[in-house]
Amino acid sequence: MNPLNFRTLDLNLLRVFNEVMVERSLTKAASKLSLTQPAISNALRRLRETLGDDLLRRSGQGLEPTPRALALWPTVQEALRQLEETLSPGSFVPAEANTTFVLATADSTAAELIPGLVKVLDQDAPGVTIRVVPLTTRDPRRLLQEESADMAIGYFPAVIAGLTAQAEAGEAVAFHHQRLYYSKYVCVMRRDHPLASEPLTLERFCEARHLLVSFSGRPYGFIDQALASLGRQRHIVLTVNQFFTAGRVVATSNLLTVLPRHFVSVTGIADQLVLRELPFEVPAIHVDALWHRRVHHHSAHEWLRGVVAQLPSRAHADKLTSSVIDLGQ
Repeated sequence: MNPLNFRTLDLNLLRVFNEVMVERSLTKAASKLSLTQPAISNALRRLRETLGDDLLRRSGQGLEPTPRALALWPTVQEALRQLEETLSPGSFVPAEANTTFVLATADSTAAELIPGLVKVLDQDAPGVTIRVVPLTTRDPRRLLQEESADMAIGYFPAVIAGLTAQAEAGEAVAFHHQRLYYSKYVCVMRRDHPLASEPLTLERFCEARHLLVSFSGRPYGFIDQALASLGRQRHIVLTVNQFFTAGRVVATSNLLTVLPRHFVSVTGIADQLVLRELPFEVPAIHVDALWHRRVHHHSAHEWLRGVVAQLPSRAHADKLTSSVIDLGQ
């Protein structure tokens, strides 16, 4: 391979490379760039020859990036983003915008925050559209990297710890995050459950039949990890991937489940449920917003982050207002 001469490098090849990395498909990348598929293939061939690396290889129905491609991509994305911001400046005007944002979050978090977000859209940004997609992982970085979502909102303890460690070590960090609110997990059961009228001990908790909420579908969660550290385990009868489903099932069965405390009040069936403190220690829930650094300085994304940061206080105010109304009745 001849040494790379950057002065003669066609920068359009990097735009093609970026889109193919995002889409993992020549056809989709061609559509996004308004090019033909042969043109995309030709551009990738030229870039491969220039860099001396395959960059992307066929894998099943898609394309698998090489280690060199994965290492190169964040730098290319950031450079293209900075060029776009410099050449096409402009501030985001909510009242005039027709932007679509994609948020990845669990149903419990959506129930807490989205009603307030809808009010903001109605009042300040009537042309803005929000798409909420299911959060199926505790590590949504690939989702954000591939631009499948603009922001992920949820409980990402391992991710946040890793990003914090990178930043403290002076390393470049590809993602930003913001703490939104705290909560805690509690044991939930139907109001007339046999355990509802007596103290919930560790022994009784482990002997009961349980429902597990698992985004990934794995029949093992952080509650089971905490129990394992005590040399104990529970009997999981049912695994679901939504907190709402869990609430509905335990309200009409003898199963126990573990839910975020803040979520129970928005289920619509809180009066049918009993909450008990867990008889062992588990970490508090830190709900964070997470996004990729390439959008960090986008004015539209800055507006979105500002709105999302205010949603927990809006939700709290709405609950207080609802309580006052209930008392008045």
